[in-house]
Amino acid sequence: MVGGQARKAERRPGRPREARVTDAALEAVIELITEQGVTAVTMDAVAARAGVSKPAMYRRWPSKQALIVAAAETRIGPLSVRDHGDLRAELRELFTLRLASYLLPGTDRLLAELISAAAADSDTPTEYVAYTDRVTSQTRDILERGKARGQVRPDVDVRSATTLVAAPLLYRLLAENEPPDVRFVDDLVDLLVRAVSHGPGRAPGA
Repeated sequence: MVGGQARKAERRPGRPREARVTDAALEAVIELITEQGVTAVTMDAVAARAGVSKPAMYRRWPSKQALIVAAAETRIGPLSVRDHGDLRAELRELFTLRLASYLLPGTDRLLAELISAAAADSDTPTEYVAYTDRVTSQTRDILERGKARGQVRPDVDVRSATTLVAAPLLYRLLAENEPPDVRFVDDLVDLLVRAVSHGPGRAPGA
């Protein structure tokens, strides 16, 4: 298997070699994590699996942390949700996009191992913190837009609300060991809108 996959960086016509090397290495990371766990990810193992040189990898990713995060970001990365003028519509689009990524084969193992790696490297969490910040940036934008429209209460802490948005899909997938679905997304949107918006009988700013 390694021999076949070691040619990936050379096989893709139409892609510049630099991009092929990057793609092959990141695919190799995901394969190693989903097959064996994050401890199997070493520069040597990824280079052998991807058919690329270690110097080429170190030019792109200076550490194992950076490599793992880059691979995770190919599955769960920053999103772009346009301004619909409506908090509910934007949250639904955000969750729908995330749901599609979470249901890809191997994403559950990838996320579990990523969390484990972040916990193991808690003394030097820079890469993981920066990754989380990028992944949740669109959620913060949605909530800030909601505040500007008066759809999110002024007293809502955006960071806390962002965690509230990010956590349920992960918990359903990893802790409850159940694939989230569209019905769960609909429930989350309803619950979150109620949590951050003005309650019944309360006028904006009251």
